[in-house]
Amino acid sequence: MRKIFMPLFIVFMLIIAACGNNTTNNANNNTTNTSNSIASNAAVNNSQQEQPTTTEPQLVTYQSENGPIQVPANPQRVVVLASFNAGSLLALEVPVVGVDEWAAGNSNYADKLKDVAIISEDDIEGVLNLEPDLIIAAPTTANLDKFKEIAPTITYTYGALDYLSQHIEIGKLVGKEIEAQAWVDDFKARAKQVGDDIKAKHGDSVTVTVIENFAKQMYVFGNNWGRGTEILYQEMGLGMTQKVADMALADGYYALSVEVLPQYAGDFIVLSNDGADNSFKDTDTYKNIPAVSNGHVIEANAADFFFNDPITLEFQLQLFVDGFLGE
Repeated sequence: MRKIFMPLFIVFMLIIAACGNNTTNNANNNTTNTSNSIASNAAVNNSQQEQPTTTEPQLVTYQSENGPIQVPANPQRVVVLASFNAGSLLALEVPVVGVDEWAAGNSNYADKLKDVAIISEDDIEGVLNLEPDLIIAAPTTANLDKFKEIAPTITYTYGALDYLSQHIEIGKLVGKEIEAQAWVDDFKARAKQVGDDIKAKHGDSVTVTVIENFAKQMYVFGNNWGRGTEILYQEMGLGMTQKVADMALADGYYALSVEVLPQYAGDFIVLSNDGADNSFKDTDTYKNIPAVSNGHVIEANAADFFFNDPITLEFQLQLFVDGFLGE
C-alpha cells in the first residue's frame, strides 16, 4: 500500500510544480505582452502627434456693402468678376486665379495674368473648377446666389467709393490695407507734382478733354470715369471745358458726334481709341480742332485705359508725363 502511494504522491507533486511554473511563465508573458502593448501604443501616439495637422483657413469678418461676411484672412485663390477691381488685387500681389475678359484685355496686366483663367459670370462650373476661396463681383453680376455657394462673395458698386478709397477698401478685404494706403499716399504726391509741372509749362488755365472712340461711338468724360480722368482733374487739378462740365460731369460720360466735338475740345485732347474705326481722324472737323493741329493729342489704346486701379493709373501717369511734358 505504501509502495503504491509514494509514486502517486510524487506524480501529484510534479504536476503541482509544473502548474506553478506555467502560472509563473504565463504571468511573465502577460507582463511582457502588456509592456509591449503599452510601448506600441505610445509609439503610435507619438507618431500621430508628429504628423502635421491640417487646419482650416483663418477667417475674418469683413464689413461689406451688404453687411458682415466671413472671408479668408489671407486669400490664395481669388476669382474677380468685377473687372474694375482686378488691378488692385494684382498690384497688391494677391493670388488671382480667374478674371473676366475686360480685365484680361488690359495689356498692363499681361505679366500678372499669364496663368490666370478668363472666366465669365455665366460660367458657374468654370468658377467652381477654379476652387476659389474668395470671389469679387459687382451687384449686377449674374448668378450671385450660386457664386455665394462656391465661396465667400464680395460685391462692390462702381463709384460708391472714390477711386483711391476703392483701392484701400480692397486692401482691407485681403489684409493689405497698410500697403494700399502707402501706395495711395505716394501716388497722390507724385500726380500733384506732375500737375504743377504741367501748369508751369502750359499755364495755370490749361484745359484738357478726355475723348473715347469705342465701337464707332464718340464719348467725352467727366472727372471720375477712368480713362485718366481722376488723375487729370482730381489729382493734377487741370481744367475742363465748360461744355464737358455741363454734359458729362454729372453722369460721368456723354455720347456725341464728331461734328460737335470742337465745342468740347480743350487745349489738350486725351484720346482713348479702340482702333476699330479711325475715319473720324480724316475729317476736316477733327483736323481743324486747335489741340489736333497743335499736336496736343495724347492717344492710348482703349483697352489699356478703361480702369482706375494702381497698375492702370501708373501707366496713365507716365503717359501724361510724356504727353504734356515731353519734348
